[in-house]
Amino acid sequence: MGSKNIYIMSKKRVGIIGAGPSGLAQLRAFEAAKKKGEEVPEVVCFEKQSNWGGMWNYSWRTGVGKYGEPIHGSMYKYLWSNGPKECLEFSDYSFDDHFKRPISSYPPRPVLFDYIQGRIKKDNVRDYIKFDTTARWVSFDETTKKFTLVLDDLKNDKTYSEEFDYLVVASGHFSTPNMPYFKGIENFPGNAIHAHDFRGADQYKDQNLLLIGSSYSAEDIGVQCHKHGAKSVTLSYRTNPIGVKWPEGIKEKPLVTHFEEGVAHFKDGTTEEYDAVIMCTGYQHKFPFLPDQMRLKTKNNLYPDNLYKGVFFNELPQLIYLGMQDQYYTFNMFDTQAWLARDYMLGKFKLPSIEERRKDIDYWLERNENLKTGYDDVDFQSDYIKDIIKLSDYPGFNIDEVAVMFKEWLNDKEECILTYRDKTFQSVVTGTMAEEHHTEWMDEMDDSKERYLYQPEEEEEDDVKMNSKRY
Repeated sequence: MGSKNIYIMSKKRVGIIGAGPSGLAQLRAFEAAKKKGEEVPEVVCFEKQSNWGGMWNYSWRTGVGKYGEPIHGSMYKYLWSNGPKECLEFSDYSFDDHFKRPISSYPPRPVLFDYIQGRIKKDNVRDYIKFDTTARWVSFDETTKKFTLVLDDLKNDKTYSEEFDYLVVASGHFSTPNMPYFKGIENFPGNAIHAHDFRGADQYKDQNLLLIGSSYSAEDIGVQCHKHGAKSVTLSYRTNPIGVKWPEGIKEKPLVTHFEEGVAHFKDGTTEEYDAVIMCTGYQHKFPFLPDQMRLKTKNNLYPDNLYKGVFFNELPQLIYLGMQDQYYTFNMFDTQAWLARDYMLGKFKLPSIEERRKDIDYWLERNENLKTGYDDVDFQSDYIKDIIKLSDYPGFNIDEVAVMFKEWLNDKEECILTYRDKTFQSVVTGTMAEEHHTEWMDEMDDSKERYLYQPEEEEEDDVKMNSKRY
């Protein structure tokens, strides 16, 4: 009994902040090791929302949630994947494993959320997650080499602390809006919000809508509002336009300089009146629970500084960040990071010296600085995943083929921003070719899982059989 107590006392503890795709990937990584018979540390995950899924967990709320915490999610109704699902497929849990049949390449949010949950439900990891619990403060003791994490149990209005040997920050970086000011906007008579608070296109029907920004969210919200009946959509860019062939009803203009009531003034000297404004101006990497010396400070880019292998905080590698990059790859990149982080925490992956780590970071930063095109970005992130996937036993997948798909996707959007979601791709995990969705995306107004998985062809065949029996 005495030796058992010593073992319990010496067992390492891992704290994970966030149960979105990155935090769930870390839980899955430990479960995978456990299933192989490996001894794993005690793992506790803290999630401020009432359910897992992070961004994919849709909420109608904006501003603050049930317990007064800032709303995390930026999801909205009618959101469909804006990249091929074949580019984000888990290599240890395919879409075939989950849906048992081919589906289209661009599913709506509820379908992707169902897929994320399907993998994690195979394990009992929900038991490791404390929901409605938010991180308030982190400190690190140089003597004991342990983190103290101060937490708020929101449901019970209780503050407490726990101690950990490793801390994994998987809280995302698309939840704290970057909200610029334009002179006169305080007198704009219509609705002016950030994309973080956009919950659907319905309210913008028959309106002239101004979107400020040239990000993926500007592109997607603009197209969604056009699809659902906005009278006109204008996208205002700061540096470069998105530059695709926009349909009639969507246009791009240089940056707004100021507002006069409902009229926007643009850099090119033109003016136009609008009913509503949506700021698609990006997000901040915000970690208010971390002290200055542990806080990742970066803009959204493909390789944040001070993270060795994009994961380990260089000055304190026991502090691990997941999913902090700008993203072409998503779920499968989070997996490769989580598997590597797990192996470090299990003592299987040894880190080089801080100086060697710094050299490696600088190599990737220099490459990142020289990226010029979307193709360059895809190749860079593909090379990054190749670099880290070989360091763990995460199941391999054809990264080069995924890169080809990403480039096709970029071309498809250039060709027609309204129809690219009707294209299909082949899985690199199973070889399955996606099937075409039963309805063209521009005509599909229902994003429910039930509607998406509906198979009209089979029903038509059944009708034919029934009719033939009557005559």
